[in-house]
Amino acid sequence: MPYSQYTPEEVARRGEELYEQHIRAQVEAENQGKFLVVDIETGAYEIDADDLTATKRILGKRPEAVLYGLRIGSPTAYRLGGHFTVEQL
Repeated sequence: MPYSQYTPEEVARRGEELYEQHIRAQVEAENQGKFLVVDIETGAYEIDADDLTATKRILGKRPEAVLYGLRIGSPTAYRLGGHFTVEQL
């Protein structure tokens, strides 16, 4: 979603600030691994195991919301790649 009034860096900065300053202490212990989606303009947020579900819920409340998402307790929301296993002969 492009937001003409915000750069991607500003969305990320504001989202991280809201999470660290106002949300993290309330949600982190019981929601490890779930997705949090926050409206950077209001501070409202939704949490769900599925990021799309959380996004739809918050947009249902405020369709013009400017959103930032993260995975609680993880430095990244998604992982790319895989892993190899070695067969023993």
